[in-house]
Amino acid sequence: MSRVQLALRVGDLAGSIDFYSKLFGTEPAKLRPGYANFAIEEPALKLVLLEGEPGQETVMDHLGVEVESADQVNAATQRLTGEGLETLTEDDTTCCYAVQDKVWVHGPGKEPWEVYTVKGDSTTFGTDSAALVTPATCCTPDAETATPEGCCS
Repeated sequence: MSRVQLALRVGDLAGSIDFYSKLFGTEPAKLRPGYANFAIEEPALKLVLLEGEPGQETVMDHLGVEVESADQVNAATQRLTGEGLETLTEDDTTCCYAVQDKVWVHGPGKEPWEVYTVKGDSTTFGTDSAALVTPATCCTPDAETATPEGCCS
C-alpha cells in the first residue's frame, strides 16, 4: 500500500500529538525525542511531526509518498528522471529513526517531495553528524543544490 506523507514542523509537539491523535482517532506509530509519526489507515496518510522552535506556527516541512519496496523507489527514480525532473537518491540512509531508500524531487514552488521506503527501524535520528541532523534540521533541502540537509519519514 502506498500512502501520501505530510511532514509538519510544529512549535508545540505535545499539543500537536494530542490534536492529531484526536483528529485521526489513533496514537502515533512512533515517538522519539522531537519527533512523532502517525501511520493512518483511513485516509491513507503518514503524518510526521517535527519539533520546531517553541511558539512557532506550524509549517509544511516536506511531502512524500511512502511505497512498499526499494524496487518501487527505483522505478519512481527512473520515471521521474525520464520526465526530466532533477532527482537526488539516498540509499540505506538513516533518517528520522528509520533506515530508508528514497528519491527527492522539487515542485515548481521548491516544495520538497520524497518517494521512499522504510527498510527498518533505527535507534538514531540520522547517520549524519548528530550536530547536523536533528529534528530542527531534518528534511530542509538546500534550494541551491536540491540536497536535503537531513531527511524524515
